[in-house]
Amino acid sequence: MDLRTLTRTWRGITAENRFHRLVVALLLATNLLTLIALARADRTVVLVPPILEGQVNIARDKASREVKEAWAVHVAALLGNVGADSADFIRTALEPLLAPALRREVLAVIGEQVEAIKRERVSMHFSPSALRYDEASGTFFVTGMQVSAGPGAEPVRRQRTFEVRVGFRHYRPVISHLDVYAGGPRNPAQP
Repeated sequence: MDLRTLTRTWRGITAENRFHRLVVALLLATNLLTLIALARADRTVVLVPPILEGQVNIARDKASREVKEAWAVHVAALLGNVGADSADFIRTALEPLLAPALRREVLAVIGEQVEAIKRERVSMHFSPSALRYDEASGTFFVTGMQVSAGPGAEPVRRQRTFEVRVGFRHYRPVISHLDVYAGGPRNPAQP
């Protein structure tokens, strides 16, 4: 073997070795960045529950519109279908869904209404017939017919709208706005 071939081969090996060291350092850096991004990313849970038409996504602090819509309809049905026997259950079921800023006020109103329902032995049944979504405010308007009946009285039918704004915190639904009124949905600009 001559010295020239040995020198060329040795230089080639060392150059290739330096190139591989640089590539390994770059791969370590990209793996570290990927690990940091993965650790900081919110996990997305993909669900297909029976009440929804298709796939939905829930992340730590957000969810797809279909999930929020299902929760808005659920809250409206929960509040709209109440009787003397189920009133306490509804209050207990609704409490963990309410945002802290809303909880005290809503529970006070519900408490008063629960007492009135028990005292008068009234039952209410709500049949939702329309759902509207206001993109600007993120509010769902669940409208339907509510029938109130008490002992010895004729049932009273009236249109009712439940205005619900649903958010998500730590993968749980949070009701940040709740309003119930007679008639159809109000314009979001109206009070």
